[in-house]
This record gives sequence, C-alpha cells and structure tokens, in this order.
Amino acid sequence: MSRSLQHLQICALLVDGTIFKGQHLVVAIGIDAFGNKVVLGLVQGASENAKVVAGLFEHLSERGLDFRQPRLYLIDGSRALRAAIERHAGEAAFIQRCQVHKIRNILAYVPETHQHWFKYKLRLAYAHAEISDARQALYRLHDELNELNPSAAASLMEGLEETLTLQDLQVHARLRRSLRSTNGIESSFSVVETICRRVKRWQGSDHRLRWVASALLYAETRWNRLHGYHHLPLLIHNLQRAYDMRCNLNAITLAAHSAA
Repeated sequence: MSRSLQHLQICALLVDGTIFKGQHLVVAIGIDAFGNKVVLGLVQGASENAKVVAGLFEHLSERGLDFRQPRLYLIDGSRALRAAIERHAGEAAFIQRCQVHKIRNILAYVPETHQHWFKYKLRLAYAHAEISDARQALYRLHDELNELNPSAAASLMEGLEETLTLQDLQVHARLRRSLRSTNGIESSFSVVETICRRVKRWQGSDHRLRWVASALLYAETRWNRLHGYHHLPLLIHNLQRAYDMRCNLNAITLAAHSAA
C-alpha cells in the first residue's frame, strides 16, 4: 500500500470499516475516470474513529491523492468518516450516504411483518432519477413510518439529503445503481476471507494486516470496470460544476458578511 497515486484521477472514493479476524480495518477503494476500481489504502485501528481515518487520508495524500479535487465520497454514515472527509477535502467533498445501510437502519425499527413492504417502498423512492421526486417519496414514507414507529421515521430523516447526492448530481441511472452502496468493499472481503483461510497461525497483528492488504490487491486484479462507467465523464463534469457553485456561493456569503 505504498504505490504512487499521483497519476490517478479518482472521481469517487469508497471508505468503510470492517471487522476481520477480530481486528478493526478501514479500507479505501477509489474509482478512476475510466471506471477501474483501485485499492488505495488500508489502516488498522481499535475502532473506526476520526483519528484512524485521518491517518489513512494523510497517508493517501502523501502518496499523491489530491483532496482538493471535487470527488464523490461514498460512506455508510459513520460520523468519524464524515469528519475526516470534511477535514481533508472540505468543499471539494460530495458525500453520498450508502442507501443500503440507510434502508437497513430504518428497517431495524420496523416490525418484521412490515419490513418487506417498507423495504420495497424505500427502494422505489431511491430509484427516482429526479431529486425532487425522490425527496417527496421519502417524505411520504416518513409520514407512514411516523404512525408505525417514530424512531424509524427519525432514522429516515437523519442524513436524508446525503442519501440523495447522486440524484442531486444528476448521475445516470445505471451508474447510480453502482454508486449507491459500499457493497464493493464488503464483497471484496469475501475474497480476502478465502485467501486468508490458508493461514493456520497468525503471528501478530502486522502479519494479519499484510495478508489482508495482499489479498485486497489480488482481488483488485479480478475486478471488472464499474457498471455504467461510460457515464463517469458526466459525473466528473457535474462534480466540478457543483464545486464551482459552492465556491461562488461561499465567496458571495463572505462578501456579504464583510460588508455588514
């Protein structure tokens, strides 16, 4: 995990934490402008806290990843991940909350007899191409959930706008399906699990980390390009446009405050 990242144009970054063999690992996988998935980094920590994630990002920065570039960051909703992203990327970060994790969190509050129905309706809501349509569908679901369980309704509203970043960026439907969840990291660890079964005796956490890193790099060689990669140029264009709008709005706001 020391190769240079300077030559890569990473337009999307998936970051997620996982428990493997009793160790907490945070993994970063990048998607370049051609739809190739690249293992960027791996760090081991006692938990998925902001300091651990910040250490991972600092290492990526040292290897050449430019955090000033407008980029989509796909996370599961972890506050530690969000804090580290905001610290390093600032206004250049466009955060997409994993819709699969969000649905899972909402359904945890819903009685089992209602889960299938609400799962179906949540998926339909997130499938809308227009952000206004998706938002309205989710608001209607909020009212239904509020009658059933206010905690489920509150879970839906928490971070709702960040679950709709892909719609806000007008991402094509096929590409949107590929970027709506962090399942790419989770599925990678099935390959890691298979490879690491060969180890009969672990000799310290460093040994485990080296094996996991090697297994992830092996998994990288087996990955296909992202489904919908043909639509990445539009995503990159829209990210730059949205970033420019953010910067202009911030400059206008700052000027207004200064004038006041």
